[in-house]
Amino acid sequence: MMDDVIEVESIDRNNYKEYIGKTVLVKGNVAISNLRLKKLPIKFISVGGMFDCSYNRLESLEGCPKEVGYGFTCHENKLTSLYGAPKKVGGSFYCCYNKLTSLEGCPEEIGGILGCYCNSLESLEGCPKVVGGDFNCHNNKLESLEGCPKVVGGDFNCHNNKLESLEGAPDKIGGSFNCSYNNKLTSLKGAPKEVGGDFDCYNNELTSLEGCPKVVGGIFNCSYNKKLKSLEGCPKCREIISDFE
Repeated sequence: MMDDVIEVESIDRNNYKEYIGKTVLVKGNVAISNLRLKKLPIKFISVGGMFDCSYNRLESLEGCPKEVGYGFTCHENKLTSLYGAPKKVGGSFYCCYNKLTSLEGCPEEIGGILGCYCNSLESLEGCPKVVGGDFNCHNNKLESLEGCPKVVGGDFNCHNNKLESLEGAPDKIGGSFNCSYNNKLTSLKGAPKEVGGDFDCYNNELTSLEGCPKVVGGIFNCSYNKKLKSLEGCPKCREIISDFE
């Protein structure tokens, strides 16, 4: 072990003050949420379990571990940047409900879910190439999916943004794909070619189904697109929900 690094079993709200100003390597979990922290008072090298610093007032992730064995959550803070975040997260990574405009500084590897919803994202640049679970970027200000992960093992949720195109989306989604409530979306060009679960593109301004996936494993829902006059190009799927009888 490096000099001046303390090995600790776990850190939580009851014992964290013992390690303020110290450099630590944690075998288990770190749970320091809801402590009104403006910055991390401890420098973390690595955390074997999960790391939770949510519901604070953090403006920076400086001091975060470089590697987390399980999940990492920093939601409900005042972050404008992810610089300082771990490089590798074995489980899920949640940075939702902050003030992020980009994902620069995001971990390079995420084994589980990437939740970056409810921010002010204008770009997906900085995303990891592979997300093992769901990718949730809904409720942001995205106009494009360029920069998003190339492989998503679970669901892909980009609803309620300002998307004008689906260009940049992965070719294949293991779970469901939801691009509903994008009121500038007139085309499905760039959509995944294959979706394992449902495909939701309702409540948009679609004028045709050109560009939609070839195969949808579940339900294809294109309802509430008032400019859509035909189901021509509809994918092979289990069920279609539309405004057409």
